[in-house]
Amino acid sequence: MTTSIIPTLQNLYDVTQENQDNRGYCTLQWRRGKLLVKVPGQVKQPYLPALDSKRSLVECLQHSPVSLVSIDPKLGEASLRFWADACEEAQKPIFLSIPTGKKLPFRQLQRLIDWIAALGLLLLLSPVMLGLIVLMQVYSPGSLFCHEWRVGERGKLFQAMSFCTYNTTSLERWMSKYNLNNLPQLFNVLRGDMSLTGSRCWTLEDAVQLNKLPTSWEVEAQSHLLHLDGQTL
Repeated sequence: MTTSIIPTLQNLYDVTQENQDNRGYCTLQWRRGKLLVKVPGQVKQPYLPALDSKRSLVECLQHSPVSLVSIDPKLGEASLRFWADACEEAQKPIFLSIPTGKKLPFRQLQRLIDWIAALGLLLLLSPVMLGLIVLMQVYSPGSLFCHEWRVGERGKLFQAMSFCTYNTTSLERWMSKYNLNNLPQLFNVLRGDMSLTGSRCWTLEDAVQLNKLPTSWEVEAQSHLLHLDGQTL
């Protein structure tokens, strides 16, 4: 993949702390069809022009044999979103490089229960959702649905659906108060992105902050999530 991006490897640079926020500064490793995107160390590496443009990165991913991308949360929220957007457009799955813990027993049974429950709830709540769509078109015209990157099972990144509520109207504030804006996420459950009974999905901001905590990712994810704003990192 890198040979299609860089004509020569003569343009080298020293990675320093002050320029690590640049998307072009990262370490790419190839391992059995997987592209590992990591934080650079204090080593000389070739500069990757494709990382400055999402369009260029998408083209590189599309023409590469990469089967999936694994990215380090230490790169920061902006880089995670940049790579996630590019991978989605290139139709390459992207995973966050985090400890995944033990595989849950009866996973297929849980998936079946989630699917049946989500389908039943969608059928039951479809009149409510249609009513909300009509009200939103009347009182807050604009985009109906928003998509936000979330971290799901085994660290897989996916786009969670929700009604667009920016709390600018009384209707939007009311929907947010009772979590009605999250009803479209039942479609994510049907697709297998989320679970009604399993662990919750993290936002990219949650994932980056949890990665900074000193103890294990899984333990902190369970015990500190509700107190992230008060953490001293």
